[in-house]
Amino acid sequence: MDRTCILIIEDEPEIADLIAVHLRKAGFDAATASTGEAGLAEAADQMPALIILDLMLPGIDGLEVCRKLKYDASTRALPIIMVTARGEEADIVTGLELGADDYMVKPFSPRELTARVRAVLRRDDEPESCAADGDVVEGITIDDDRHEVRVNGATVELTLTEFQILRYLASRPGFVRTRDQIIQAAHGPRVIMSTRTIDVHITALRKKLVPWGDSIETVRGVGYRIEESVLPRSS
Repeated sequence: MDRTCILIIEDEPEIADLIAVHLRKAGFDAATASTGEAGLAEAADQMPALIILDLMLPGIDGLEVCRKLKYDASTRALPIIMVTARGEEADIVTGLELGADDYMVKPFSPRELTARVRAVLRRDDEPESCAADGDVVEGITIDDDRHEVRVNGATVELTLTEFQILRYLASRPGFVRTRDQIIQAAHGPRVIMSTRTIDVHITALRKKLVPWGDSIETVRGVGYRIEESVLPRSS
């Protein structure tokens, strides 16, 4: 991976050039692609440090590009900042669910985008502080290496956000996490979204973790925690 190269996938040449100029002033190399197909090829070929991805692209759109990058084991770890003219929460949540690290809504400040690039790369270099691995609740196993959760030995399909939420709650059993803390743990400190979105993810998690879903407790007026009393005793 080239730790200095940023790949810009953007179909508007003026915007792509503007971003590239500011990134180069900040000490990065910048490569551009104007279609989703070209962006996928460039990402696989160059393995950049980070990708700035427009959502509204000709051919394969940005969401599908993100999906393909995160599905491919060789490009899965590439950080992605989405840039979109669509500022609705549903679009943002979809992008983050697919694995994007951050997003910006057009029009935006190139200087702020450069700052966010630095922040994402810095965060990407930091060791995980809230990882939970192994049997964290009776019957529930988190395998961080495989990015997999098993309930009573059977693999459960979780979205990226659901997986991150479960890891975060399981890192401190019995400890209450606010909705804002959960959002930051799942998506980073710069993401702003409705705290009710977390309630939707928790509801989905509980259904998928049956019969142990009730181990995720609601603390009214505060947030959520994983019940400490059902954790297996260490020998």
